[in-house]
Amino acid sequence: MKTTSLLLFLLLFVTNHLLSQSPDLVPTQGITSAIHQANIGQLRFTDKAMPSADLTEADFLGTYTLTNRSNLFMTAFMGNSLTNYLHQLAPELPADVLTKTGGYQFSFFVDDRLIYQSNLHPGAPYAQIKNTETIISKPLIDNQKEGAWWSQSAWNRFMNNGGDAALTEGPHRFRLDIRPYLNLASPTVGGLLASGTLKLLVNRKPVIDLRTIRLNVPRPYPGLPVSTERFDRDRIKALKGMIDAAVFKHITGVVVLKKGKLLIEEYGNGATRDSLHDVRSVGKSFASTLTGMAIQDGHLTSEQQSLADFYDLTTVANNVPAKARTTLRELLTMSSAFDGNDDDSDSPGNEENMYPTPNWVNFVLNLPTDSAKYRGSWHYFTAGVVLLGDVLNKVVPGGLARYADRKLLGPLGIRRYQWPYTPQQTVSMAGGVRMNALDFAKYGQLYKNGGRWNGRQLLPRAWVDKTFTRHKAIPGRPNEYYGYLFWNKIYRVNGKDYETYYATGNGGNKIFVFKDQPWVIVITATAYGTAYAHPQIDRMMEQYILPALLQ
Repeated sequence: MKTTSLLLFLLLFVTNHLLSQSPDLVPTQGITSAIHQANIGQLRFTDKAMPSADLTEADFLGTYTLTNRSNLFMTAFMGNSLTNYLHQLAPELPADVLTKTGGYQFSFFVDDRLIYQSNLHPGAPYAQIKNTETIISKPLIDNQKEGAWWSQSAWNRFMNNGGDAALTEGPHRFRLDIRPYLNLASPTVGGLLASGTLKLLVNRKPVIDLRTIRLNVPRPYPGLPVSTERFDRDRIKALKGMIDAAVFKHITGVVVLKKGKLLIEEYGNGATRDSLHDVRSVGKSFASTLTGMAIQDGHLTSEQQSLADFYDLTTVANNVPAKARTTLRELLTMSSAFDGNDDDSDSPGNEENMYPTPNWVNFVLNLPTDSAKYRGSWHYFTAGVVLLGDVLNKVVPGGLARYADRKLLGPLGIRRYQWPYTPQQTVSMAGGVRMNALDFAKYGQLYKNGGRWNGRQLLPRAWVDKTFTRHKAIPGRPNEYYGYLFWNKIYRVNGKDYETYYATGNGGNKIFVFKDQPWVIVITATAYGTAYAHPQIDRMMEQYILPALLQ
């Protein structure tokens, strides 16, 4: 062990010495403190966020117990800024090119075995930070601010690419190495900038004592009487215990309706029956509902109408016939020719490029199209749903907010809700509508009822059928499909298949409407921006909720 530590120290010393021989390309903040000077080339760990100027040697962890509720922060003390280290790899390139094409490489080791290595996206961190900062002080795990930083994303990718399996219960030696990389004709990796080791005692498998767990007793809610049907109570107790112990993280609500009646109602992480949940892209599905209603009421002819019916496209950029021919159906199925893909950070129509602009609709209308690239195939395109919402706002009387309240939310008895808005103060269909979990369940039950509620046909049955049709296959996800702003998949439990259409949103938010079973299931969560958010919901469904209903 001493030999390994000595070699690591010598490698860091030689690397930093050699890199310091070339003149700096950009000015930096320099060596900021005595603790910085004493730890150049070291990566140190703490269990809470602390300003680097306030750190002392006593704050640094040597050993740490890792539970499901642990927080873990890193501080990497470097001898120079990232841009200047990248300059050593390509002295001929200017700073702006270096920051656009280079970044940090994180290498995660468990028990001296490389588990995962990632060249972080060049946008993390920002160029100015790359130019000036000589200290990286960021969270790896921050349960109170999940998904807020690129460093957390790197940790989550590590956990989902071998880290979770490697960190078995018991003692381990964890190491994180940071190097610079440039991605030009091929990736070029530089010397070690900082490295840190931490002895971990992993304790992530709590013992759940079902005798101590009490399930909530559902009470009637307007429009939702209480069910008296049976379910496997121990299975739901086990699920509740796992949520409370943060094995399933940041789950705020689980609601199950059976035959339109309230069967299971549980909350976690401080949420209650009255909590309004930000379900992110679950709200996109409401755009489909309101489109169907607008067609029923004669405000739209059909979903086959094209954008040329609603906009003067002669004034927009990239005006080509394919844009004018784009139909509402293509926006509903996310299969238009617009060059927008939220799963591609380099896509011009990525939603992150839209949000900073002063007019989201103009952003969408001015995007390029690429018929050859997409050819009618599915690509996740939030901006297209924003455009669909703008069409609805144009054609329905009184605007979309008033129409939605009068035609959908009011008849369902949904009184407490909050819409998100665009910069033009129209309802945004990008996602983010807030309601309590029971009102989301009523929305799902409307579809389960074929569009009927309290004896009224609020939504045409034909529209429900069109919505719950496998219009497009989801690329890279076998046996998963897309309807009209609803998703489709199959859960397999005890050797049998259970098909569901569902609305889904960032953080693990879901409204499931099962095709051949009398269930509507709502799960609300706040695991925003995490890689585990959706997989953990699948585990909850397959291992706990569906088996409990099937008993």
